[in-house]
Amino acid sequence: MDLKDKDILEARIAQDTLERYSGSEIGRFCSYLLLTNFWRYIRTFADMYQVPLMEGSMFTAAHSPEHDVSIIDFKLGSAAAALITDLVSFMPSVKAALMLGMCGGLRRHYKVGDYFIPVASIRGEGTSDFYFPPEVPSLANFLIQKTASEVLEEENIPYHIGITHTTNIRFWEFNEAFIEKLKANKAQAIELECATLFAASYRRKLPLGALLLISDLPLTREGIKTKKSSKYIFDTYTASHVKLGMAVLESTKKRLKKKAKGAFRGKSAGTDI
Repeated sequence: MDLKDKDILEARIAQDTLERYSGSEIGRFCSYLLLTNFWRYIRTFADMYQVPLMEGSMFTAAHSPEHDVSIIDFKLGSAAAALITDLVSFMPSVKAALMLGMCGGLRRHYKVGDYFIPVASIRGEGTSDFYFPPEVPSLANFLIQKTASEVLEEENIPYHIGITHTTNIRFWEFNEAFIEKLKANKAQAIELECATLFAASYRRKLPLGALLLISDLPLTREGIKTKKSSKYIFDTYTASHVKLGMAVLESTKKRLKKKAKGAFRGKSAGTDI
């Protein structure tokens, strides 16, 4: 099998997998994607734009042709983040993606409900090692993150910019050795997917950024997320987070039409650089 045939087969298998996992035919996917971990987010999107939910064997998706935006709930963790990035990168119609997620704030002056725009992520999850050697940083797409910051500025919404620590351990809040590691590496937030998303999307030449909501302040005992505080976060911020994500993508569309620098979409979704 020559290289061209291999690329064609890989793309066909990726698209077939995405259809099975999302319950959506490839033709339903729009040019711009919102990625999330939360059922509440995708249901809110579907209600806002009066579109149906599509359920597959792993993901849930909804598509708004009117806005040229699809949203995918790809579940939790770095392995799922790698999978969804790989799969959607093989759709030539997709131009950019934005992750709507949550993170733990690691600075005392942060407040629950503030937004966090990660410019880079510490690769503490392991999955990104599949895409690059350890010395390669995991960077968000500059154009999308710049656009996100401008949207938040225009709306006068509190936000922070910095580096996240991406881990593959969800329940770490009582592990003193891990907490000391967080303090030593000076990360400003912690989450489960960004390093993988940024590394995989860079490898696959897919412009991808993230707009995170600070949902807890886990370095203090009273700041650790609970069932009650989680419900408050979803009830209070879900709709506004989704609307902000849509605003970021709308602004990104306009910039890409003007061929703005910083968001190269490769002709090939393969792993060649």
